[in-house]
Amino acid sequence: MTAVTATATPDRARAVTVFAGIAHFFNHLVEPAFYVVALVLPTAFGMPYEAVLPLILGGKILTGLAAPLAGWLADRWGTLTLMGIYFFGMGLAIIATGFSQAPWQMAVALAAWGLFAAIYHPVGIAWVISASARQGKALGVNGVFGSLGPALGAVMAGALIDGFGWRAAFVVPGLALLVTGVLFTLAARSGNVPAGEGRRKDAAATADTAPAGWQRAFVLLALSMICGGLIYQSTQAALPKLFDERSVGAALSGGVLGDGAFGPGLAVMLVYGFAAVMQVACGMLADRYPLKWVYLGTLILQAPLLALATFASGLPLLGAVMLMVMLNTGSFPAENSLIARFTPSRWRGTVFGGKYLLSFGISSLGVPMVAVLRGWTGDFTLLLSLLGGAAAFAGLILLLLPDPPERG
Repeated sequence: MTAVTATATPDRARAVTVFAGIAHFFNHLVEPAFYVVALVLPTAFGMPYEAVLPLILGGKILTGLAAPLAGWLADRWGTLTLMGIYFFGMGLAIIATGFSQAPWQMAVALAAWGLFAAIYHPVGIAWVISASARQGKALGVNGVFGSLGPALGAVMAGALIDGFGWRAAFVVPGLALLVTGVLFTLAARSGNVPAGEGRRKDAAATADTAPAGWQRAFVLLALSMICGGLIYQSTQAALPKLFDERSVGAALSGGVLGDGAFGPGLAVMLVYGFAAVMQVACGMLADRYPLKWVYLGTLILQAPLLALATFASGLPLLGAVMLMVMLNTGSFPAENSLIARFTPSRWRGTVFGGKYLLSFGISSLGVPMVAVLRGWTGDFTLLLSLLGGAAAFAGLILLLLPDPPERG
């Protein structure tokens, strides 16, 4: 994409906030929509629920595997070019998903979605960081958009399924992405969106070498990111069915919503909507308090909430899951800020690509884990117990994390 060179003035920095936020919203909208659609696909495709979930696995794996390549390309081709490819490529892939006539076609279309979805996190997050004076708050605001994706994606999918059929749950957001891509292209060509060289850089980021202790930091952060990503991916896949089986939708409405897809979708919306509101607060905590302890706290506190969710049902289950997801997504501003502190700026795209290889690639194993464990046990009790153990492990190993360098 050819664009007029633009520096990150306040107005242009706001343009980064808007477009990066919208991109983050769509990045997290499709997957939860699929998990709600999965409630009706057994009837549409004549296959069991446990066989429907793996249809998205190829896309999820590609989202992680292609992330380092996307970050590497962004460091060479530029952020704006990659973001333009993201909007148009993902929009077309989602529309193709909606026109699938067989399970294999949906799997291929979702694989294409995953390939283009891989662009956002290594490119978009590094873009937000480089264009922001207050990284924690900026990442928190960006995280709000990301959390609104699962929130609105689930309830939108439920409403579209009940009103127009499951195909509309993919075609409508795909068309919206294409429109956004056109607006982004026009703004980039006119110079109203900066590439994101930034107004202030961290002392560590401006150095030619990484700070002392970076090897240990990256190993510990990698382990914690795998655990946190596994919790995020697994719960996102399981929540619609978990809420459906444990009567959360019925408890919310007093039985008015019946047995349709809208009830579980509404419950998922409340979970991620609450998490979205709290991400700004978590981002501000990351700006104000030591990053290590903010990050550690958001991870280890998920363990008792997952333990409660293991046996709860109805509204108590909804409350436990709301708090757990708030902490899980609230860990992202501190996590991304820690990575930025330990990484020279010229390698940020590549390093963030590596991060999302872990959190979306390896952690995408959470989806087949949900299918296997539920097929084996008939419920989600063992799954939630294992995820609680992962949260406790992640928090404890972060006690060994070195203190990050100060910002300049």
